[in-house]
Amino acid sequence: MLTELPEAGSVAPATGAASVAWLLFVLPALSALILFLAGRRADRWGHWLGVLSVVASFVLGLAIFVQTLGLAAAQRTRELSLYDWIHVGALNIDFGLRLDPLSITFVLLITGVGSLIHIYSVGYMSHDPGRRRFFAQLNLFVAAMLILVLGNNFVMLYLGWEGVGLASYLLIGFYQDRPSAATAAKKAFLMNRVGDVGLAIAIFLIWRDLGTLQYTEVFARIGEVPPGDILAITLLLLLGACGKSGQFPLQSWLPDAMEGPTPVSALIHAATMVTAGVYLIARCNPIYNLTGTGRLVVAFIGVITLMIGAIVGCAYDDIKKVLAYSTVSQIGYMILAVGLGPAGYALGIFHLLTHGFFKAGLFLGAGSVMHAMHDEVDMRRFGGLAKYMPITFVTFGLAYLALIGFPFLSGYYSKDAIIEAAFTQPGWQGWVFGGLAALAAGITAFYMTRLVLMTFFGEKRWQDLRTADGEEYHPHEAPSSMTVPMIVLAFGSVFAGFLLYNGDRIVRWLAPTLGELEELPGGALPHAVVPWLVLGLSALGVLIAYLTVGRHRVPVQRPVQVALPVRAARADLYANAINEALIARPGTWLSRALVYVDNRGVDGVVNGTAALLGGSSGRLRRAQTGFVRSYALSMLGGSVLVIAALLAVRFA
Repeated sequence: MLTELPEAGSVAPATGAASVAWLLFVLPALSALILFLAGRRADRWGHWLGVLSVVASFVLGLAIFVQTLGLAAAQRTRELSLYDWIHVGALNIDFGLRLDPLSITFVLLITGVGSLIHIYSVGYMSHDPGRRRFFAQLNLFVAAMLILVLGNNFVMLYLGWEGVGLASYLLIGFYQDRPSAATAAKKAFLMNRVGDVGLAIAIFLIWRDLGTLQYTEVFARIGEVPPGDILAITLLLLLGACGKSGQFPLQSWLPDAMEGPTPVSALIHAATMVTAGVYLIARCNPIYNLTGTGRLVVAFIGVITLMIGAIVGCAYDDIKKVLAYSTVSQIGYMILAVGLGPAGYALGIFHLLTHGFFKAGLFLGAGSVMHAMHDEVDMRRFGGLAKYMPITFVTFGLAYLALIGFPFLSGYYSKDAIIEAAFTQPGWQGWVFGGLAALAAGITAFYMTRLVLMTFFGEKRWQDLRTADGEEYHPHEAPSSMTVPMIVLAFGSVFAGFLLYNGDRIVRWLAPTLGELEELPGGALPHAVVPWLVLGLSALGVLIAYLTVGRHRVPVQRPVQVALPVRAARADLYANAINEALIARPGTWLSRALVYVDNRGVDGVVNGTAALLGGSSGRLRRAQTGFVRSYALSMLGGSVLVIAALLAVRFA
C-alpha cells in the first residue's frame, strides 16, 4: 500500500498514475525473471515480452509526467513509501520512490529511448540464438536503472547502482565465446567496483554524521555536517560517478564495452548507465552547494575527460570506438556543467537529454551499417554507403549535425549553453573551463566529420571484401524494425533541443529539484561572443576533416608509421598503461605480499605454535613410564624441593 511521506512544500496526494509508480521498475524486472526462467520455451515470443514491458513502463512514466505537470511547482516532489525495507537498531531504510522532476525526467529518458532500442533489437538480433537471453538482460538493466533514479534514499540508489553494474557486465560479455568480450566485461566490472567503493564510503560517512540516509532528511540537515566531511563526501561521490560514467581516471573501460552488441552500446552510452554519475551529482546538489572546492574538482574532472575523449576519438578507425570516445567527451561536458553548481545543474541534465537522442541515433545508425556490412567496424573498409543506405545516412547525418552543434539542432542549444556557463566562471576558471570546452567542440566536429566522410562518402572500399563464408559484401538498408527507431531518434536530434530550450522549459521544470539556474554576470568572454566562437571552431574542425580526409583517397589498411601524438591517441593516451602501473600492478604486488605474510607470518605463527605444543607434549609424555618406582622417586624429589623452598623462605 502506497502512503505519502510528508515533506516541506510537497502536499500533492499520491493519486492516479503516481499510486502505481512501482510498476515502472516491476514490469521490466518481472519480464526479465520470466525470460530467464522460461528458457528456450520463450525463444519465439520472449523478445516481444521484453519490448512490451519497457513500452508499458514508458506509457506509465508519461502518465506520471502529465499528472505532475498539472501540479504547482512546490507540489511536484512526492515520496511514496512501499514498505519498511531494513530496520536494524537506529538504521531504518524505507523502500520507497521519490517522484520529482529530476527522477521523472530520467524515467522518460530511460524508458523512452530504451523502448526504441528494444524495438531496434528485435530486427538487429533476429538471427542470434541468444536473443531471448539478450532481452532478459536488457530488461534487467532497465529495471535496475529505474530503481537507481526512483529510490528515495542512498541505499536504494546503491541497490540500483550495483544492479546496473551486474546487468552491464552480462550485456558487455554477451558473446561469451569471444575472449575479448569476456575481458571487456571483466574490465568494466572491476573498474566500476573502484568507483562503487567511493560511493559506499560516502554513504557510510553520511550515516555516521546524520544517522539517516533518506534524501529528504539528509538534504535538510546536511548543513550540520563539518566542512571537512562534506568535502570528503563530495569527492567520494565523484569517485562513484567517475566509475559509472567513464570519467578520468576510470574512463578506459567504456570504449572496451563496445564488445557487446550494438544495441547495448546505445543503451549504455546514450540513455542509461553512463548518465548515472551525472544523476548522482545532480541529485546531491544540496551537498555540493556547500563546498566550492568539491564543485571545482568535479569541473576539473569533467574538462579533463572531455578533452581526452575528443583527442582519442580522432585516432580510431573503429566506428563504434569513435562513438564511444565521443560519449566519454560528451559526458565530460555534463560533469563539467554540474560541477559549475547552480549555474550548471540544469544545463547538465539538458545536455544529457539531447545527448540521449542523438547519441542513441548514432549508435543505432552504426549498428545499421554493421548489419549491412557483415559486422565490419573498420571505417577504412566502408565508403560510399550513402547511396545504398539512404535512411541510415539521413538519420545518422542529422544525429551527427546535432552532436557537433549545428545551429538550431539539439546539441547547439545544450552544449553551447554549457560552454557559455563555463566562460562565465570567475577569473582563470572561465578561461580554462570555457576555453577547453570550446576547443573540444572543434575537435568533436573534426573526428565526427571524419567518421561520416569515411563511412558514407568517397569511393567504395568494400567491393573486394569477402565474408568468412566467401560471400561478397552487398550493403543494404536495414529492416523497418531498425529504421523506425532511428527515424524517431532523428526527430529528437533535430527538435528536442529547441523544445526544451524555448521558454526555459527544462530549467523551470527542474527548478523544484535543482534550484533556479544562476546566471553569472561578466566572465572571460561576453555571452554574445561565445556562440560565434564555438560555431567558428566547429566549422574549422569540419573544414580540416574535409581537407585531410574528404579530398584524399582513404587507404584500406591503416598506416603503421604515424607521429607520436597519433600513436599516443591510438593507445588511449596510455590510460591503460597508467592504470596498470599505478593501480593494477601495485595491487598485484600487494596481494602477493599479503599472501606471503599470510602464509609465512599468520599461518607460520599458528602452525609453529601447534608444532611447539605437539613437540613439547611428546617429550613430556616420555616421563610417563608406567613404573611405580619411577613415580615414587618423582614424588620424593618433588617433596624435597618443596621442603627446601619452605626452609629457604623461613631462614631468609
